[in-house]
Amino acid sequence: MKKRLLLFIGLASILTLTGCAKWIDRGESITAVGSSALQPLVETASEEYQSQNPGRFINVQGGGSGTGLSQVQSGAVDIGNSDLFAEEKKGIKAEDLIDHKVAVVGITPIVNKNVGVKDISMENLKKIFLGEVTNWKELGGKDQKIVILNRAAGSGTRATFEKWVLGDKTAIRAQEQDSSGMVSDTPGAISYTAFSYVTDEVATLSIDGVQPTDENVMNNKWIIWSYEHMYTRKNPSDLTKEFLDFMLSDDIQERVIGQLGYIPVSKME
Repeated sequence: MKKRLLLFIGLASILTLTGCAKWIDRGESITAVGSSALQPLVETASEEYQSQNPGRFINVQGGGSGTGLSQVQSGAVDIGNSDLFAEEKKGIKAEDLIDHKVAVVGITPIVNKNVGVKDISMENLKKIFLGEVTNWKELGGKDQKIVILNRAAGSGTRATFEKWVLGDKTAIRAQEQDSSGMVSDTPGAISYTAFSYVTDEVATLSIDGVQPTDENVMNNKWIIWSYEHMYTRKNPSDLTKEFLDFMLSDDIQERVIGQLGYIPVSKME
């Protein structure tokens, strides 16, 4: 009797695993790669989409806007997430891609909480990243060396920040980082990040008295912001189109986007 029971359990297990394998085989998947600023939104939306659509998978990865644009252009991924317009990235044939704007994100300078500065002029912010101001005491803060923590060269967040803060100038070489954790741990540090990545561990700087808020982005008083794009090639797959429709659905646009620190495209003035 015991042997028969064990044989039955064994056969049942094999059938169950076989059934699971067939279900997995029937599954569909797409991959979205690129902007770290957009990544939290796409990850959250993908989890909700997958829970509502069993057997369909959205793989989300970072890597920076440049990576997203180049990989979707080459056909290596289905969606390229970017803080930049494709036209702004060297080597990208924008005419071969389709732009889907899904949100807006503000970008703010962040500093170690102990630097002693809360507001800065745009001119002095520029001077910091050009290496012309090197101590916080020059700006009314502590007698402490300014430590610049830049973003990686392919970062859309970096490109947006430099476009509005530095204009046609080039930032001095500095240590690169991808999170605000290094700012909170490094005395005298300054960097910049999307609103969606700001934590209580760092302080934001207002610029010329203007606070980094969604409202100020929407009325363009705060000028350091970018559209968040999800690029596809022409004739994307049905799953890709369906997921993009989900990203632009009222539920994601009106509920999720605000919760995660983004701004719906429709609210821009």
